[in-house]
Amino acid sequence: MNSFIEELTWRGLIHNITPGTEEQLDKEMTLGYIGFDPTADSLHVGSLVPILLLVHFQKHGHKPIALVGGSTGMIGDPSGKSTERNLQDDETLQKHLAGIKSQLERFLDFDKDKPNSALMVNNYDWMKDISFLDFARDIGKHITVNYMMAKDSVKKRLNGEYQEGMSFTEFTYQLLQGFDFYHLHKEMGVKLQMGGSDQWGNLTTGTELIRKKLGEEAFALTCPLITKADGTKFGKSEGGENIWLDAHRTSTFKFYQFWLNVTDIDAEKYIKIYTFLPKEEIESLITKHDEDRSARILQKKLAEEVTRWVHGKEETDKAIKASAILFGKSTKEDFLSLDENTFLSLFEGVSQKEVSLQEIKNGIPIIDALSDFSGFLSSKGEARRALKENSVSVNQEKVNDKFIINEENFLQGKYILLQKGKKSYFILKAILS
Repeated sequence: MNSFIEELTWRGLIHNITPGTEEQLDKEMTLGYIGFDPTADSLHVGSLVPILLLVHFQKHGHKPIALVGGSTGMIGDPSGKSTERNLQDDETLQKHLAGIKSQLERFLDFDKDKPNSALMVNNYDWMKDISFLDFARDIGKHITVNYMMAKDSVKKRLNGEYQEGMSFTEFTYQLLQGFDFYHLHKEMGVKLQMGGSDQWGNLTTGTELIRKKLGEEAFALTCPLITKADGTKFGKSEGGENIWLDAHRTSTFKFYQFWLNVTDIDAEKYIKIYTFLPKEEIESLITKHDEDRSARILQKKLAEEVTRWVHGKEETDKAIKASAILFGKSTKEDFLSLDENTFLSLFEGVSQKEVSLQEIKNGIPIIDALSDFSGFLSSKGEARRALKENSVSVNQEKVNDKFIINEENFLQGKYILLQKGKKSYFILKAILS
């Protein structure tokens, strides 16, 4: 078996593959591409598998091409969608393209001195000068309507499964994507297109177009759509939000927690898919995990590996420290070393009160700070009881009823964390007075 195909197979990343693909990959360094739809200025967790396919492709000696859909992004791929997407204006599209390009450059090796250096292309560059009449005459006549309607992405929209029909704009999407493959094959010698299993119809439209127009062979490979153990789609938080690769959209801490919180069954599956750990190490980790599942060995390793790959070692170390703080397994130094973004991510949703530094310049007794001053606890009596029970902390450090809060207690010069027990928090936020 071809080494690239073998790697994808044991990792669970092969769904469909056209005949002859392995032979092509064994024969020579092959150019292969994956398209990325610019629906936002950042990719998200759902984009990691196509990125991984390109990374593995390059690691096995082949030349990866990332195509950003500057033209097809104006329409939107109907595959797996129940309704038509809103069309994007040019300014928004350009912003999205720039964001995606900067992210892809973090994962692939674009060193031009290497024979299999990665390339990035934008299909708008070759689509912008083609007229509708030229496209209909030169491309449309080679693919029958019957062929296009047989695709699952089309049938599901036309048979009423999604309650809505399909516009002509979306119907032509597979032709446009097929033309991308044809163009890249003709102009650059690209012989392989990869994507998710929902893309199979679009991919094979490209191979069919190449066969009919050029009489040449091209290949397609798809990976399965990643799901959770319960069958639901993977890639969103419990609240249904996308987990973005941009730390400004999804903090590194939240990103780390997302992976840390997957189930045992999913962790065993995902550590093969989303990390570059070798097979022997993964098998050893699974064995250790099965001996004591409460230790969550797989989840911790999965979260660490993926977060480090996406956000780097320094940010990952911060996320691990923050996670330890959340579960009470940290030092005071760990807490004081938190940067503002990690602190706010860690305690997102915690009630806050803004205070001026002038208000606490002379110090505030802890009993007052917990009750009347902040409203964190309902009364001074409750504050005294909590202090007597040794359940009150300021910035993760236990305090007694003699403690005085002052401006030196502000973390990053901005925040003081009040805490009662293990899970009840309140934040004092400094403002300029």
